[in-house]
Amino acid sequence: MASSAWRKLKKALKSKLSFLSNSTRTPTPTPTPTNPTTFTTENARFTTATPPPVPTSSSSSFSARLSRSFSLHSSSKKCAICLRSLRKGQGQAIFYAECSHPFHFNCIADNTKHGNLKCPICRSKWKDVPFQAPRNAPNFQRAGSLHAHVSPYNVPPVQIEAEHFSDDEVLSDVSPDQSLSSRPHAITVKTFTEYPAVSASESFSKFGVLVRILAPPLDNTLPHHRARAPIDVVTVLDVSGSMASKLILLKRAVNFIIQNLGPSDRLSIVTFSSSARRMLPLRRMSGSGREDATSVVDSISAIGGTNIVAGLKKGVQVLEERRQHNSVATIILLSDGCDTQSHNAQNRLDYLKFLPTSIFPSNNTSREESKQPTFPVYTFGFGSDHDSAAMHAISDASRGTFSFIESINILQDAFARCIGGLISIVARDVQLKVRSASPGVQILSTPSGRHKNKIFDQGHQAVIDIGDLYAEEEKEFLVFLSIPVSSAVDGEERLENTSLVEVSCFHKGSVSVDTVQVEGERVEIRRPPTLSPIDRVLCLEVDRQRNRLLVTETIAKTQRMAETGDLKGAQALLAKQLSTLLTTASSQAGDDLCNQLEAELKETRERMETRELYERSGRAYVLSGMSSHSWQRAATRGHSTTILSQGGNSDTSFTTSYETPSMTSMVLKSQILNLAPRE
Repeated sequence: MASSAWRKLKKALKSKLSFLSNSTRTPTPTPTPTNPTTFTTENARFTTATPPPVPTSSSSSFSARLSRSFSLHSSSKKCAICLRSLRKGQGQAIFYAECSHPFHFNCIADNTKHGNLKCPICRSKWKDVPFQAPRNAPNFQRAGSLHAHVSPYNVPPVQIEAEHFSDDEVLSDVSPDQSLSSRPHAITVKTFTEYPAVSASESFSKFGVLVRILAPPLDNTLPHHRARAPIDVVTVLDVSGSMASKLILLKRAVNFIIQNLGPSDRLSIVTFSSSARRMLPLRRMSGSGREDATSVVDSISAIGGTNIVAGLKKGVQVLEERRQHNSVATIILLSDGCDTQSHNAQNRLDYLKFLPTSIFPSNNTSREESKQPTFPVYTFGFGSDHDSAAMHAISDASRGTFSFIESINILQDAFARCIGGLISIVARDVQLKVRSASPGVQILSTPSGRHKNKIFDQGHQAVIDIGDLYAEEEKEFLVFLSIPVSSAVDGEERLENTSLVEVSCFHKGSVSVDTVQVEGERVEIRRPPTLSPIDRVLCLEVDRQRNRLLVTETIAKTQRMAETGDLKGAQALLAKQLSTLLTTASSQAGDDLCNQLEAELKETRERMETRELYERSGRAYVLSGMSSHSWQRAATRGHSTTILSQGGNSDTSFTTSYETPSMTSMVLKSQILNLAPRE
């Protein structure tokens, strides 16, 4: 009987434990086929209408299972993010995390979009997170950039960004054409003297010599992408909440870049809001690379704050950790707001000290000059709320340009102008050297904007670092000299020439690492005992460059005055400089550059009429102009670009200063595309 009673008691306990155990298991929700949940890995998209079952262990203690049962029961009524019901059949997919807490799929996907990998309820760290892929999810596996890890629920996990970006696609195996290093068209150097003669009995304390550098055109006997330097480009795009209304035009503009890069060029896409993410590794823009880039752009959405520093750090990381390098590397930064994440200091530019030294060299605390290359950052700020001072400072420090996009409608044209130049680089590391050619002739100054220059050997030599040159790009530099009284020869007064300077240029080809030397002219002037009327005629080329320097200096000074609130004084100074400009020989001769300088002075004065107007657009307009003049390179500013007249012809009177033929062609291509009807 004892044995029988024991068997009955054991059977009863077993039944009771089974009942209690079953009551703690999470019921499997009914599939909802009309509202599938999307999970994404690096190489596939998966859709499921049934959430993964919560794994259970028979070895788990009864109390632990019971505790989890109550927790799950209490949290399953409402989503902890939106606080709305989690009951099935309400048209929303439900995501069950590995810690067993359920959420609306869309809610938790938005929550984890920017790297938040912790459960909002229990704060446990997740290995697998939800992600909504675009319809045409790119196959990154072909680039070898991402690594999948196995989910315990047999549900494909999302891609997790790699810690290191040494996953760039290999460069094209097409060897550069040898004709590129022995191009029949080379850089040309031409010089102009301020006057054709200086009296032999007089000295001249600040005599101007203009040196003009002109890059050769693209070799039209070769395919376009073989006739210039291939580039690595990283686009760093602001996708904060304020960008939501501009996303369509932003995507269109970035897709224009994708379509106009060549098969040897590589592109990476970085987006930033409250944090930054590399969306696309460096991929060659041919075949699948172009398709994947387009899919990434189409998937971009806008949410969160504006962390410019994080975006730039990520972009720099892409370039610094490349396994292979194209001849040229650059970053394109676009933002419509101020950095809201990286600083709390009173000075709004203090946060720039957190930028990498490879784009902001002044952050290098070492006394030794860094051997790391500087990546040019071409910045684009649009609207009235962007931080124009920061965008200008970043581009200025890195040898890029700052473009002010007053209307979002011209963003594609602005990108087109920038890309038109970048995909036409025909000479790299260009350096101009000037050497005194006679005793007593001394080099006083070489105003060169933001190009580095150095005068040494007691004023007998000077060097200007110009950098890369676009096809048919022209740059002009004034060299100011001190000329002594001419020495008499054998006591006779006779006409003689004085050699002033010798000019030469050194550069590398678009793909070659060999340095090419271009011998310029030996600059001479006549030294007659008395000057004729012809000897007193001023060179218009020198005069126009003097005007450019004076106007640029005046605008920079008025910008500083405007920052201190002295708008009235700034306007008076602008008016004075305008009057001076109009009296010069080159201006009265109808010189095109002087006409553009006149228009710039008037526009600057209008944008400084009130404090409100200056804050809204004046500061950005002025800084963009200063950037363009400092580098003698075209940048977009204001609300318009090169204008297409009726019939699709360009109105050359509106061509931007320093614009090259390649830039103009690309802008026109963009505008024609915009005129075409869209599907």
